Amino acid sequence: MSRTPVSLRPATLEDAVFLAELWHPTLRRADVQEQVADLEIIIKSCEESAEQRLVVAEYDGEPAGAVLLCVSTLSPLNLEPAVRAFAPFVAPGFRRRGVGHTLIEAAVTYAEELGIGHVLTAVAHDSRQSNRFMARLGMSQQGVLRAAATPTVRSKLAAQLPGKLRSNGRPVGQVLAARRSLRRTQSG
Repeated sequence: MSRTPVSLRPATLEDAVFLAELWHPTLRRADVQEQVADLEIIIKSCEESAEQRLVVAEYDGEPAGAVLLCVSTLSPLNLEPAVRAFAPFVAPGFRRRGVGHTLIEAAVTYAEELGIGHVLTAVAHDSRQSNRFMARLGMSQQGVLRAAATPTVRSKLAAQLPGKLRSNGRPVGQVLAARRSLRRTQSG
């Protein structure tokens, strides 16, 4: 009987550097020390919480992937409980060896332990391989999560206003004052 070389364990503070490398694309933009410090806070939070787990997958004793599991709801409007599997990432050298399967299995096991009927996850929109993997596991697309910097959205909103409502780069208060002044001159 063959044993799989993939095993799971809770993350420890010593895993913070590995996790910073693994999750680099999803972490806040900061230097590596700040990202490691953020992850240390997350690891400590998971150690103290019954509703969060940070799981590291090892392949033959080497860290190969990780996933953050959090008890939540299906959405802010649908309060049915769910386990969210955040960032189920596998290190490039360990892909196609059962590590991703084991990470999602950890999410399912956690949901079963808590009597929760749903598991949620998100993968990058441009990762065809990850999206196909999740679909093969029976996970269907429920929506598209979009993100942008606040100033970007503000400028796009302003650019889409009809011409007479645009502020043309002026602060809104100045625009209103200019309009009042224009009305006074037109009526007087």
